[in-house]
Amino acid sequence: MDQGLPLLQELIEHFRKLPGVGEKTARRMAFAILDMDKGEVRGFVEALRRVREKTGYCNRCGNLAEGDVCPICSDPGRVEGVLCVVERPADLYVLEKSGHFRGRYHVLHGVLSPLDGVGPEQLNLTTLKERVEKEEITELIIATNPSVEGDTTTLYIARMFRESDVKVTRPARGLPLGSSLEFVDRGTISKALDGREEVD
Repeated sequence: MDQGLPLLQELIEHFRKLPGVGEKTARRMAFAILDMDKGEVRGFVEALRRVREKTGYCNRCGNLAEGDVCPICSDPGRVEGVLCVVERPADLYVLEKSGHFRGRYHVLHGVLSPLDGVGPEQLNLTTLKERVEKEEITELIIATNPSVEGDTTTLYIARMFRESDVKVTRPARGLPLGSSLEFVDRGTISKALDGREEVD
């Protein structure tokens, strides 16, 4: 509703650009900002600026990082030889939150989608092949979202390693078809990882 407050409306429109945020939620967020004291607002703005400027991608796995390498890749306590391949850093964080997987990750930054102009060259696949050879990976868990594009990507990766000794698996189909990993509860994720199946 236009109250003749263009700055407020502009803030609401910025919040509406966030995924899953509609008009009402964006309005509540904007009014919450107005209820903050000026020091809190400055801290909020500074946090946004710093995270956008200082956060990049890990040179090894493609996860979010505040330096050259992310905390997971630099953790010596991780299980070696197993890589879990995910679409986006957000999926990695969901799997980490389940506390069930202690290996390492590889982030593709998308899935194969010819209709959207996304082919193998647009994904982080060359680095994946290099890592499998260099790090002596014995199992790849392909945890793409259960969608047509996710399944196509899984099969493509399985073909990439068909002539190698690498075992390619995917989480069991307890994950709802068409859903996104970030909306699946940790119990379902744990069971899906436990019951992972080999990709033909």
